[in-house]
Amino acid sequence: MSTLKPKIFTTLKNYSKEQFAADATAGVIVGIVALPLAIAFGIASGVTPEKGIITAIIAGFIISLLGGSRVQIGGPTGAFIIIVYGIVQQYGTTGLAVATIMAGTILIIMGLVKFGSLIKFIPYPVIVGFTSGLALLIFSTQIKDFFGLQIQKVPTEFHEKWIVYFENFFSLNYFSLGLALLALFIMIFWSKVTHKIPGSLISIIVTTILVMVFDLPVDTIGKKFGEISSELPSLQLYEIDLDVIKNLIAPATVIAILAAIESLLSAVVADGMIGGKHRSNMELVAQGLANIITPLFGGIPATGAIARTVTNINNGGRTPVAGIIHALTLLLIMLFFGKFAKLIPMAALAAILVMVSYNMSEWQAFKSLLKSPRSDVAVLLTTFFLTVIFDLTIAIEIGMILAVLLFMKRMAEVSNVSVITRELIDQDELPDPMGIDKKQIPDGVEVFEISGPFFFGAASKFKEQMKAIEAPPKIRIIRMRNVPAIDATGLRTLKDFYVDAQKQNIYLILSGVHTQPLIAITQSGMFDLFGEKNIHANIDDALDRAREILGLPKIGKS
Repeated sequence: MSTLKPKIFTTLKNYSKEQFAADATAGVIVGIVALPLAIAFGIASGVTPEKGIITAIIAGFIISLLGGSRVQIGGPTGAFIIIVYGIVQQYGTTGLAVATIMAGTILIIMGLVKFGSLIKFIPYPVIVGFTSGLALLIFSTQIKDFFGLQIQKVPTEFHEKWIVYFENFFSLNYFSLGLALLALFIMIFWSKVTHKIPGSLISIIVTTILVMVFDLPVDTIGKKFGEISSELPSLQLYEIDLDVIKNLIAPATVIAILAAIESLLSAVVADGMIGGKHRSNMELVAQGLANIITPLFGGIPATGAIARTVTNINNGGRTPVAGIIHALTLLLIMLFFGKFAKLIPMAALAAILVMVSYNMSEWQAFKSLLKSPRSDVAVLLTTFFLTVIFDLTIAIEIGMILAVLLFMKRMAEVSNVSVITRELIDQDELPDPMGIDKKQIPDGVEVFEISGPFFFGAASKFKEQMKAIEAPPKIRIIRMRNVPAIDATGLRTLKDFYVDAQKQNIYLILSGVHTQPLIAITQSGMFDLFGEKNIHANIDDALDRAREILGLPKIGKS
């Protein structure tokens, strides 16, 4: 099966009326839900509200039609807000369009050379570091509208923003704050009512009605941006200046990396929910085409959106038809009801983005990573603070370089002649007295051996091989006698593997755990997760534990 074949061709082979009805329902709901998010992301990115809607329509259509995922919903997302805002401030909307087209070209190249599978090798601390930093930056951009502060121009720099906020806090608008808090309250507690329709849509409807009925003195989209255009945008061609292109190479690359990471993470999440398998390289090509075509009609960068994709799945969407209908729904809303969007209060949109920033923050993952080996903590904090204080481009570049340097340092520390010699000598010349072929393995027990440092690259390979096993055993022993070191991504993989095993009622036992991995496992809290009885120094003890679980006598015992 071609990895560069859009998923829609596969899913429509046995398409039914029942599935179309489910896709249509999901598409309409997601389209309605996407409207306030598209507007909020457009405004926060420093462009007009309709540009966010245009992006959701055009990019959403292209990503669903040509993408490698069954259920991916594309559009503008929070990940781009900071980088897009910076480009607009420095190079204007023309510079943003050129940077987005450049990013789209990079994404297509990545897909054609089959880089889709390599994205997963980006170290986990780097991803969490810049994602958490982005979340804090997005939160900081919404303080003015959340509190209704009377500030003419908010500074770009993070620390300068907060200085201005504190200096102007006396201008607080209690009506704006009340609406923002009400919107937050609805979003937090609406999930107890239903998961079908996100609380963000309900909060927009409720707060807009309140502003209309009571004529509240708060900023709305109309007051700030005027009428939202209900006309389709015309094709725009840009004059490309070589000097501008040189300046935009770095931000365009960051847009491409963010789009690739977020879209593929979203596709992986979707696979887990529907039991499918996306085509990562085709997904990158589709993302690239979307980011080349959308700016020609005034749009901004787009990628796969996890929240909207999950909403699509929860409402029954199972093929790209749902995503196409989502885009058409947004188009109809823009043409016939776009004029009503001007009534939406800015405070409610700020509350939505505050919730988006909270969900992006991954504070639990961040807190957990602080218990990882110090080198991973250094990568995490460096990426985080560089993102917040300086620039996302610098943060990703230095974070990746630091991760690579630390990886090479670890390789130098754990490599030794005896390991290399043992791998090169023929097994007949150097028999292994602890080889698994010399052990009695009870029925229902599977032994999987990891050799070499369990870092981010090895962790990804481990995941792939585990997915390939079709018939799960009752007990799985992970033999780690040849694992001298483990990093945060390896720990995360082990934890994910443990959670999956629990779902399948599989017992997990670790065998031959060395000092560094044992310390890392203990510090991360996974020692308690596995339990002392399921972590052993050698394979014999691990097999005896397996026999104990199965109710069989231990070796040498009656």
